Amino acid sequence: MSGEVGTSGIPSPLVPTLSEVTMPAKRVCTTSRCPNLTDNGGRCDTCQRKAEALRGNARQRGYNTAGHQQFRQAVLTRNPLCVCPEPDHGHPPRACHTAAVVADHYPLSRRELIARGLNPNDPAYGRGLCSPCHSAETSRHQPGGWNSR
Repeated sequence: MSGEVGTSGIPSPLVPTLSEVTMPAKRVCTTSRCPNLTDNGGRCDTCQRKAEALRGNARQRGYNTAGHQQFRQAVLTRNPLCVCPEPDHGHPPRACHTAAVVADHYPLSRRELIARGLNPNDPAYGRGLCSPCHSAETSRHQPGGWNSR
């Protein structure tokens, strides 16, 4: 509370400033058993760094290889427009039809293809999606992603 002018024209220590009223509360980190506070309501900086280190970079996850680049090129050539039919992604209940920018592994995830001994770089296991549809699909169908934390 600071000395804003009250109704009598005299500075009043009881009238809060706008910044004092709208200041967001800090929240506890969303990582289990972490007591750190964060401004954004997600993970604290320490837990975020740990999660990113465990996730690995694109090459470690198998996405910057020549095989994956060929997979991506073949899928996006076949599906230049998003083929996502999910209406809860913000488009009508038919294919999205915006420009596809992501070669999504479908109907099995990359992890599932590898676990079954299948080639994850075979374009037959891919479809072209726009970025918003790919993000929505990944968060919904891959429990190892951000939605499990």
